[in-house]
Amino acid sequence: MTVHHELGSAGWIRRLTPDPADASHTPASSAATITEATERLGPHPVAWAVAVGTALAGVVTREVPELGGGPAPFETLRMGTEAATLRALLLLADEAADHAVPEESLLGDREFARRRIGLDKVLRGIRVAHAALVRALMAACQERTTPSERAEQFRRISELLFGFMDEFSSRMTAEYLAEHDRWLTSGAAAREETVRAILDGRPVREETARELLAYRLEGRHLAVVAWYDSPAVDATSELQRLAAELLHLRGCSSTLLLPTGRTTLWAWGDLQAPYPAELPGDHAYQEGIRFAFGSVRDGLPGFRQSHQDAQHVARIMRISPSGTGPVIDHPDVGLAALLSTDLPALRRFIRDELGDLAADSPHAEQLRRTLRLYLRNERSLMAVAAQLHVARNTVTYRVKRAQELLGHHLTPRLPEVMAALEAARALGPAVLRPVGDGTHDDPFHES
Repeated sequence: MTVHHELGSAGWIRRLTPDPADASHTPASSAATITEATERLGPHPVAWAVAVGTALAGVVTREVPELGGGPAPFETLRMGTEAATLRALLLLADEAADHAVPEESLLGDREFARRRIGLDKVLRGIRVAHAALVRALMAACQERTTPSERAEQFRRISELLFGFMDEFSSRMTAEYLAEHDRWLTSGAAAREETVRAILDGRPVREETARELLAYRLEGRHLAVVAWYDSPAVDATSELQRLAAELLHLRGCSSTLLLPTGRTTLWAWGDLQAPYPAELPGDHAYQEGIRFAFGSVRDGLPGFRQSHQDAQHVARIMRISPSGTGPVIDHPDVGLAALLSTDLPALRRFIRDELGDLAADSPHAEQLRRTLRLYLRNERSLMAVAAQLHVARNTVTYRVKRAQELLGHHLTPRLPEVMAALEAARALGPAVLRPVGDGTHDDPFHES
């Protein structure tokens, strides 16, 4: 049976509970951190801290966008803000509690150093999080204390959090600088700097770069960007193994692997064999792992261009995580990547071109797929029927119904419709119209 310590005048902390809308957040901190906090504070204050930690991470990424950069970096940041929130509650509950900076926060700090985010930005993020945490605690105290004890509790919050954040900033600064020094002296710094110089278009001596990277820059390159959506473990080794395996399966004889954080990897393969006409099927990868492949490009410019293509594919995968698999190749989404540089404009384009066929529903998806295959197969009903494993009459009906829902004649705007169909396939709900949003009658509603 768990025994909770008495919290004296700060007993209001044990009455903290998250808003129902925020209660579903799962903890980002380690199991040991959550267990300790639950034993000392109870489950409801811990759930409150998890919700506030998530909110703080959102505030920080809005104010200092460089600290974000995708699901995995956000989760790493959330792990740190959540652990700091829990530590603040423990200090308010017992001033003799451990003042040490949580390991989860230090983990994120090292990640920022590896990602070459400036220390000024890291410290600004800490200040932003501190201010938001103080506001959240003051608001919670206001609701859960009597007027006679409120002033004293406000004073305690201000003093304890000021002291905690002062130590926090100092420790985070020291850890950042230590990690930066480790990176500089590891040899990885020279490799990363050379790669970034190539990607930035800065002049490099190919012979020197080739020797440093142990990679043939004059060859045919296939780039991949790989990452884990979750920062729960240091996944660098596994990412390197899987990326090298996939590059070899695509015909690459040698690889260059460059970790850019705990959960992100840039990689290139030197493609000396013909690119396989049939790419290997997806394996059963661990949930949350992603591989975005670029196009095959030649020489030093191709090294950069293939990586840029892979970054575009990664952007598509992040926009539509549920609509893409764990491994995507640039040729499969190249048009959607080009069109989606202005996502609001693409949404308008798709809805203008597809009309009611742009609805985000299974029926509309079935009609879009049939029409897209029909147009790609030069309007061959038999070819589409074979691909979809349905009768020819079924294809005829679907194509006719799809053209009715377009709201305009197909032929005069054939290129635009095909582009809209390809973008809708790749991006799904991110660009489609939610059914029942009130802008149109639902053409698929059965009354």
